[in-house]
Amino acid sequence: MLTHLHIRDFAIIDSIEIDLRAGLTVLTGETGAGKSILVDALQLAAGGRAGIEVVRHGSERAEVTATFDLTRAPAPLRELLGEQSIDADDELVVRRVVTREGKSRAYLNGQQVSIQTLRLAGEWLVDIHGQHEFQSLARPAAQRDLLDEFGDALALAAAVAAAHRERLAASARLTALQAMVGDRDSRLELLRFQTGELAALEFTDGELQTLGEERTRLANRGRLADAARGTLALLYEAEDSNAHAATSRALALLRQAGSLDPRLGAVQPLVDEALIRIAEAARELAGYLDDLDVDPARQEFVEQRLAAIEQLARKHRVAAAELPARSAQLQAELAQLERVEHDLATLQAEVAAAAENWRRAAATLSSRRRAIAAKLGPAITQRMQTLGMAGGRFEVRIEPLPLDPAETSPHGLEQIEFLVSANPGQPPRPLGKVASGGELSRLSLAVQVTTARADGAASRDSRCMVFDEVDSGVGGAVAEIVGRELAALGRQAQVLCVTHLPQVAAQGDEHLRVAKLTDGRSTRTQLVELTGSERVEEIARMLGGVSITDKAREHASEMLKGAAAAPLTTQPRAAARGRRAKG
Repeated sequence: MLTHLHIRDFAIIDSIEIDLRAGLTVLTGETGAGKSILVDALQLAAGGRAGIEVVRHGSERAEVTATFDLTRAPAPLRELLGEQSIDADDELVVRRVVTREGKSRAYLNGQQVSIQTLRLAGEWLVDIHGQHEFQSLARPAAQRDLLDEFGDALALAAAVAAAHRERLAASARLTALQAMVGDRDSRLELLRFQTGELAALEFTDGELQTLGEERTRLANRGRLADAARGTLALLYEAEDSNAHAATSRALALLRQAGSLDPRLGAVQPLVDEALIRIAEAARELAGYLDDLDVDPARQEFVEQRLAAIEQLARKHRVAAAELPARSAQLQAELAQLERVEHDLATLQAEVAAAAENWRRAAATLSSRRRAIAAKLGPAITQRMQTLGMAGGRFEVRIEPLPLDPAETSPHGLEQIEFLVSANPGQPPRPLGKVASGGELSRLSLAVQVTTARADGAASRDSRCMVFDEVDSGVGGAVAEIVGRELAALGRQAQVLCVTHLPQVAAQGDEHLRVAKLTDGRSTRTQLVELTGSERVEEIARMLGGVSITDKAREHASEMLKGAAAAPLTTQPRAAARGRRAKG
């Protein structure tokens, strides 16, 4: 629901700010005062097209800010805001800016978004009925959803869409497996050869590093042996002087003198440990020298083994260390191909089962839709007779979709189209091709009132519904009925109606007057909330001629009293009256 609207430097509006409430709000004013400009501004806020002509002359930019109550926001709108990471609990502030250079920017709760995102959100926030691009009733998808909603078939429609997605997922898996089967035989032969070749290599994790270290050791055997022998001589084997002999003599000296001074005796264990370590190091060096003295054929084996590993790695275009992983990957693919016939049969059965589930769900939905259409068409036709379209007819056309036997659709077995004949003797035509803007608006009103849910839970009821030109070409009793229907719809949803008929204006829960002011140099639009005698005066103006008479005022007062006493009057409003809009 729209709760606040602020328009600045838009067309001939310099600045207008107004709080809005639930129920029916009527907008009146002299011809050319700018009533439709307010609708255009709201349309811009909901993602409509914008050009530089919307920027007020002499201004840098036009700006429209609309605040919406999200207490009853539908799930798709919540999901859209979530996808855009927009924090919105119970309120959404929509801001649209158009510069004099033609640049357009959009914001949702202060976060800049694309115009497409704004447009998607706008479809759930504002529904403009008339000759506008936001005439949602002309869209096939909206017609289908409205039919399903009217007949409580939304859950069935959701089940059909879910079954369609399951069938698509199963078909995608089957297609991928069938593509693999196309060259199965040749691929099997190659995989068996490759896995056999890798298995014959018997290459294990860590072997490459071990072989590399051994290669380095064998290639530098001479230098390593010299270093080991020299170290062994210095530590243990040199006759004239070695570390082990020197340490032994030092230990003997400490043992003799250690009994004389405890501090000197404390050093003895350290020297004793050093003597043991030197002996251990000598044994390790001796063993190392024995290991270096190996069969020369070992070096040749290591080189050949490394060459074989590196050659196979190049063949498979992987690093040598990745050969074990590559072998496991090929083994898995081989196993999959070897059982592909079983998997194909399983997936084909899954696809067939998913398609059958979809057909059952779609058939149930189709049956429900035909029953709904049989009730909706006559109900709207009956309401059209009272809205200045006597002899008009409304039909819901349900035609089968041209689907292949294995094909499914997210929306069921049929396509839905609303047809209307506004005048007797004319064949019904698609609703979107109705020529008269007034007829289209009144037809929208008939549809919305007919399909309005008594509990107010319908998703469209959370939108701000705007009717422009709804009373075009009607008057008298028909105009009063139009007003009553709008008031009835206002009990289910927020309704804004631009009108020039007093019979409609008298039915409003709120009344706004649009006036054009000029000082001879510039023109601006003013918006005023009318209450009490001001409202009587405005309706008297709409009833009267050049001058407003007491009789016109008396008639206006009677119309307001009659509207207040009518059975379709909305429940008392909690919001206080008597405030004037800024502007």
